[in-house]
Amino acid sequence: MILRLAMASLFARALTVGMTILAIALSVALFLGVEKVRTGAKASFADTISGTDLIVGARSGSVQLLLYSVFRIGNATNNVTWQSYQDIAARPEVDWIVPISLGDSHRQFRVMGTTTSFFEHYRYRQGRTLEMASGVVMDDLFDAVIGADVAETLGYVVGDPIVVAHGLASFTEHRDQPFRISGVLERTGTPVDRTVIVSMQAIEAIHVDWRSGAQIPGQSTPVDVIRGMDLQPQAVTAALVGVKSPLQTFALQRAINEYPSEPLLAILPGVALQELWAIVGIAETALLAVSAMVVVTALIGMMATVFSSLSERRREMAIFRAMGARPVTVFALLVLEAALMAAAGALLGLAVLYAGLFVAQPMIDEAFGLWLPITAPGSGELWVLAGVTLAGAIVSVLPALRAYKLSLADGMMVRT
Repeated sequence: MILRLAMASLFARALTVGMTILAIALSVALFLGVEKVRTGAKASFADTISGTDLIVGARSGSVQLLLYSVFRIGNATNNVTWQSYQDIAARPEVDWIVPISLGDSHRQFRVMGTTTSFFEHYRYRQGRTLEMASGVVMDDLFDAVIGADVAETLGYVVGDPIVVAHGLASFTEHRDQPFRISGVLERTGTPVDRTVIVSMQAIEAIHVDWRSGAQIPGQSTPVDVIRGMDLQPQAVTAALVGVKSPLQTFALQRAINEYPSEPLLAILPGVALQELWAIVGIAETALLAVSAMVVVTALIGMMATVFSSLSERRREMAIFRAMGARPVTVFALLVLEAALMAAAGALLGLAVLYAGLFVAQPMIDEAFGLWLPITAPGSGELWVLAGVTLAGAIVSVLPALRAYKLSLADGMMVRT
């Protein structure tokens, strides 16, 4: 009976109730959307590199090594000598190893020297491999493969020439050794999209006439002569390592960290990612707090709406009382109405969220490399819906108590 009365009362005030439900729905959609983006970003962050057991570099900090080797942020404190790299590669625990050489750039995009093994062993988003959108992997000394963001931002296609600049913020370019784009990678949503990839030998080739970070005055070796040189690297910035058995990972890590010839650091990518996420976790907490306050604001707005409607409904309440309704019935009616509005708003907000995900998911993945999975509502989302419904009932207690105290005589009084 009381449920039917509550529904009829809500339908009688359809416009006001509808606006209140919409406000709650948008706030719930915002809160759940922020949570989806947060968890999606965290998953995409962790999936930037997968399948790599260890990252090796000069001894510094684990987060710093992760940032410059995987995310191309910052610089290495030192390089790893080629001899040390070969010693690690020759260890029996190592299944595969990929060298990485960083330091140069092309129009604000990082240039990375590596081998073709990088395209074979690099994994992202739980095991996905790198795919070519066009062209092929470099097979000439001065071939380069570029990421999707590089191609889109600079308008490059296969066959275009590019010139690498020395350093990250340098105006000195290696114009004597231009590269040719041999391939463009499919978008991955990882730092690979913003990277120009060349061979390790190419990094050595463009620095033949350089010593101690500066070009030797008056020296310019012809490209034909460079091609005939021994271009074995002297050092690498970092290395990605895969082990034959997961049980050997910690033993290999300890052996590298205790390497006697030079100070090295081997990190577990997953552990370093967790450390990095802990550093930036304050921002996600603040974002969640802001979206939660939006939900609270919408519920307070609903309470204000119920309060403001009491004056208009005094006669309605008095008629209920005159027909035998007890004061507690009036109280329960208002609380139930508020709970129904909150529940309807929460469910509508969930529907708005999933409708938005269906539309925006491919666009977000394409633009930002952020994969937001569309799955059935989990326990967390159901708890949010239940919490909003309960909160709606709670905030209606004050106006319901006011209605509870209204007297029959006061309600039936005609004011002039």
